[in-house]
Amino acid sequence: MNLIQKSIIGGLVLTACMACSPVPSPSNVAAHNDAKSVSNAPLTVADARDFLAKVEADIQKLSQPAAHAAWAYATHINYDTAKVNAYFSEQLSVLLAKYAVEAAKFNDVDVDADIRRQLDLLKLSLEVAPPADPVKAERLAAIGSELSGMYGAGKYCRDEQTCFSLVEMSAQMATSQDPDLLLEFWEGWREVSVPMRSLFVEQVAIANEGAVELGYANTSELWRSKYDMPAEDFPVELDRLWGQVEPFYEALQCHVRAKLSEHYGADIVPLDQPIPAHLLGNMWAQSWGNVYDLVKPEQEMNVPNVTQALADQGYDEVKMVQQAENFFSSLGFEPLPETFWQRSMFQQPEGRDVQCHASAWNLDDVDDLRIKMCIQKTGEEFNVIHHELGHNYYQRAYNQQPMLYRGSANDGFHEAIG
Repeated sequence: MNLIQKSIIGGLVLTACMACSPVPSPSNVAAHNDAKSVSNAPLTVADARDFLAKVEADIQKLSQPAAHAAWAYATHINYDTAKVNAYFSEQLSVLLAKYAVEAAKFNDVDVDADIRRQLDLLKLSLEVAPPADPVKAERLAAIGSELSGMYGAGKYCRDEQTCFSLVEMSAQMATSQDPDLLLEFWEGWREVSVPMRSLFVEQVAIANEGAVELGYANTSELWRSKYDMPAEDFPVELDRLWGQVEPFYEALQCHVRAKLSEHYGADIVPLDQPIPAHLLGNMWAQSWGNVYDLVKPEQEMNVPNVTQALADQGYDEVKMVQQAENFFSSLGFEPLPETFWQRSMFQQPEGRDVQCHASAWNLDDVDDLRIKMCIQKTGEEFNVIHHELGHNYYQRAYNQQPMLYRGSANDGFHEAIG
């Protein structure tokens, strides 16, 4: 991830940290709203506060069972957990879509900055927006659950007797320098996605319908609207930032390609072609640390071999997480709750399919913090553990905020802290 995972609400609601206005109790909100609908009087600031109070109460009521259903599915993929997860995902997304549409009725009400921010966040809260048609909304949730399960349970089979999970292939790609094996695993894992194609196309089509109903051209515009700038400005800003670092990455790519060509030969790594991605030590070529020994500069540098150090000092998966917790404790953060150690998944369980991709969770949006990983005892995974705990500490830091403020200003902040 980084499919980054958060709590079920954290994944659906774009949030920010701001001072918040008090909200009335939900019991008073319904009566007030009923009276308002009968009178057809102009909406007021009090109406907006009442509306947000109802939204928060309703989301909190549904989010916890939805989060537990999502966790159960991610850590035990089967028919029943898929059905339950899809059901709660649909219920929650439909509720958010309903309130996102209703939030627009306050567009012309002169509210303070806090209320306006919460209303805007609510309108942008969905990642995949369900259409109003209940059949399509149910189908969208079912597709999402099915795709997630296909990814988590996916295996590449060399033959009928020899199959490899993503974890097994990733572990070998991190250390092997056999170009044929690396290419086999790179291409083999991508066979898992072939049956997903038709589902993904259908998912995009339905999600685009939902985005249009919310007032966006498509899902892309919905996503690009989450960064406190007009959607059309987002790619412009992206190009500006890329222009600042492009010379460095061009030089880095040139250096790494030359070093890999020296090692593997120009027939495998031509100097006038892009780097073959399967040779970079990572299933997605997103991290090149595993090939450092092949591409390191000639000048001697004191770069520790964390993987070797973990082995030399007898670290297991739990000790790796404990050491990461120690880092955050050294910064002044409170220790993780005991339930974190009881409920997290650090290893791939025997005899069942799970989503091994690392993710951080806060199931009650308060202190039920967990991570889900099939930890490999490598330096790269040690870094990932620190990253995921960063999400957990971020989640806990905002657990007293209103629901719409319990994440980050945008998803980039969460990833930067994590």
